[in-house]
Amino acid sequence: MEINAICQLFGITGELEVKQLKSGNINSTYLVTSADQKYIVQKINGYVFKAPEQIMSNIALTTEHIRQKILAEGGDPSRQVLHFLSTAEGKNFWKDEDGSVWRIYVFVPNSVAFDATDDPTILRNAGAAFGNFQRNLLDFDAASLYETISDFHNTPKRLDTLFASVERDECGRVAEAQELIDYLAAKRELAGSVVRQVECGELPLRVTHNDTKCNNVLFDADTGEELAVIDLDTIMPGLMAYDFGDAVRFAACTTAEDEPDTSKVAFDLDKFTAFAEGFVGKLGDTMTEAELDSLAVGTFGITIELASRFLDDYLTGDKYFATNRPKHNLERTACQIALAKDMERKMEQMKTILHSIRSNA
Repeated sequence: MEINAICQLFGITGELEVKQLKSGNINSTYLVTSADQKYIVQKINGYVFKAPEQIMSNIALTTEHIRQKILAEGGDPSRQVLHFLSTAEGKNFWKDEDGSVWRIYVFVPNSVAFDATDDPTILRNAGAAFGNFQRNLLDFDAASLYETISDFHNTPKRLDTLFASVERDECGRVAEAQELIDYLAAKRELAGSVVRQVECGELPLRVTHNDTKCNNVLFDADTGEELAVIDLDTIMPGLMAYDFGDAVRFAACTTAEDEPDTSKVAFDLDKFTAFAEGFVGKLGDTMTEAELDSLAVGTFGITIELASRFLDDYLTGDKYFATNRPKHNLERTACQIALAKDMERKMEQMKTILHSIRSNA
C-alpha cells in the first residue's frame, strides 16, 4: 500500500515528501514531510514481532504515562517522549489487507541520534535518558504490560537452551568450542543471579526498554542534551539491571562485539562511569539498595547471556544471527566472554563507582 494512503488514515493530508530510511534492521521505516510537520512511518516486521497489537498497547500505555509525568514537571512532551498518531477509530496502528501493521509518530524536531560514541558527555546524557525512562515509569504496574517476547532476558533459560544444544551437538561443533562452554558452565550461577533475585522477591519487576543502545536515544542537535528514548517495540516487564547492563556492555567495550582478536577486548571503566553518572544520577534513591547492587552483576549477566545466544546459534548451524564468515558466531562468543572476564575482574570497582555516584546524587 502507498505511504500516502497510510498517512491519510492517520489524518495526514496534503502534498507529502516520502523518503525511505535505511537505519534499523527490523522494521520498514519512512520519513514523511508535509507542509508543516515531519513524521516517521513504520511497518512493523511481523516475522520478528508476532503480536504487534500487544506491542502498540504497551507503547500507548507507557508513553502516555511518561507524557503526564513530563507535563507535571513542566517539561516539553513534544520533544521528550514519542507521540504516536491515531486513526479515526482511535487506534495507534492500522492493519492493512495483507495483515501488516503500520504506525506513525511525530518526528522530534532538531534531534539527532548516534550509532556509537566515545564522547563522555553523550554517554552521560544517554544514561540520563534511560534513567529518566525508568524514573518516569517507577509507579507504573509492569505486570499490566504484555510480555511480547517470552523469556527475552531470562538468563538461566538461555543457558539451559545452550547446554541442551551442547548435549545434542547436531553440527559437530562442540569440541572446538569446549573452552568457551566450560567457562559458561562455571559462571552459570553468577550470570543468572539477578533473575533469581526477582523470582524470590529481592528485586522488583520494572518496566524496561530492553534495547538500551545509545542509538535508541534522541539528543538535541545543538546542545547534545538528551531528549526522547525511541525504538519502543521491546518495552516489557523486566530488570533494571539488564537495561543498565546492556547499555554499558555495548558502550564501554573497547572493540566491536565481534572482534576476533580477544586480546583487544576490555571493559572501559571511564565509559562505564559516564553512563552510570547519567543513569544513577537520575534515579538516585528511587532505586532500592538491592537494585543498585544488582547493576554491576547484571552487566556481567547480560554479557554472558549474549555470549550464550551467539554460541547456541553457532552450535545449531547459524540460523538466527546473520553471519559474514564461517566462524562469526564463535568469534562473537569469544569476544563477549573476554569482555565478561574483564567485567568480573573489575566488579568491585564497578560497585564502588555506582555507590559513589548515588551518594553524590
